[in-house]
Amino acid sequence: MRLDLTAFQPLVPELTRLRRDIHAHPELGFAEHRTAGLIAQALGNLGLDVTTGIGGTGVVGVLRRGGSARSIGLRADMDALPFHEETGLPYASTQPGTFHGCGHDGHVAMLLGAAQHLVNDDSFGGTVNFIFQPAEEGQAGARAMIEDGLFDRFPCDRVFALHNWPDLPAGSIRTRAGPIMASADRFEIVISGQGGHAAMPHQTPDAILAACDLVQQLNTIVARRIPATEAAVLSVTQIHGGHAHNVIPGTVTIMGTVRTFNPAVQDRIEASIRAMASGVALSSETTITVAYDRYYPATINDADAAAAALRACAAVCDDVAIAPDPAFTSEDFAFMLQARPGAYLWLGQKTPDKAAALHHPRYDFNDDVLTLGIGCFVALIHQELAPGA
Repeated sequence: MRLDLTAFQPLVPELTRLRRDIHAHPELGFAEHRTAGLIAQALGNLGLDVTTGIGGTGVVGVLRRGGSARSIGLRADMDALPFHEETGLPYASTQPGTFHGCGHDGHVAMLLGAAQHLVNDDSFGGTVNFIFQPAEEGQAGARAMIEDGLFDRFPCDRVFALHNWPDLPAGSIRTRAGPIMASADRFEIVISGQGGHAAMPHQTPDAILAACDLVQQLNTIVARRIPATEAAVLSVTQIHGGHAHNVIPGTVTIMGTVRTFNPAVQDRIEASIRAMASGVALSSETTITVAYDRYYPATINDADAAAAALRACAAVCDDVAIAPDPAFTSEDFAFMLQARPGAYLWLGQKTPDKAAALHHPRYDFNDDVLTLGIGCFVALIHQELAPGA
C-alpha cells in the first residue's frame, strides 16, 4: 500500500523548529541532558510510556496497539560532535566547539515525527519501541544501553535505524544485506628511547627514526598482508614527539585507525602491527608498546531485515535500491545488530545547498527529507506489525 508523504507535512513546521533548536544547543555523548529532556517531554505529551536514563541519557518511548506480542525497535542517535561549526546559519551552535555535524538532530526529529503519526494510527498491532540513543560518536552509547538492559526491558523482534547520507541525492533510500559500515579500531604506539643531544645520536636510541621506519612498514600491511579480495584501511593519523631542534626526544607516539568488515582481517592487521613494532624495537634498540582498541564492530545487516526494509521504503519512495558497497565509516548501531536482527538504512539528503559531507564544519541536516524519514519509519511499522502478519 502506497503511503502519501503529504500526510506527514503538517508535522514538519514544529519538527523543523525542534530540530533547529536541538542544533543550536548541541550536547556531547552522555551529556545529552537537555536533548533527552525535550524528547521525554514530547513522548510523554503523546501519551507513550517513557523511560529515561537508559545507558546514561538514553530515552525509550513505548507505543502499544492491541494484544500482539510482536515488537519493533526504531532508533535515533542524539549526540553532537566536538568541533566548531562554520555554517553561519541563524540556528548555528551556541556552544563553541560543539556541533551537530552528523545530523543526529534530524534523526531525533524524524523519529519523533513517526511517533506523533503512529500514536493516531490504528493500522498495526504490536509494540513500537522508540529508542533515542546517547553517545554514538565514538563512545558506544548503544552498547551502554544494551548493558543497561535495553532489549530485556524493551524486547524487539527487529530493530531499524535511518542515517542521513549526503553522498546520496535527497529522496533516495539505500541499504544492503550483510556489512554496511566498517568496524572501527584505534591504535596507539609509544616508542621509547633515552633521549639525548642531536649532535651525538650514537649515544641514544633514536625514537624519531624508529617511528619513521615503523610508519612506513604499517602502510604496507593492507597491500601485502591482506588478501586483495578483502577490504581494509589502515591510516596513521598522528605522530607526536620532540620539543627542540637539537634534542632527540625520548618518546614518540604514533596513533591511527583501522577499518574493515571481517574480524579475521582485524586479527591479521592487529597481529601485523604488533609484529612490526617488535621488529623495529629490536633493530632500533628502543622499547615499543602497542595499545589496540576495537571500539566498534562492523555494522552487519540481517539479510531478511534489509530486504524487508527495502520493501517497506518502496511504499513511500521511488528511489529505493540495494547499496552496491558498504562504507568505511563506522556506527555503533552495530552493537544493536549484534543483539537483535535488523537493518541500518541510508537516507539521501544531498541537494546543491546541502552538499557538505558528514563531520564537515559546514554540514547541516536537510529539513526537506523529514517527511521521507518519517514515512520510512511508519511504513516499516505498517509492514512489520501488520494485523494478522
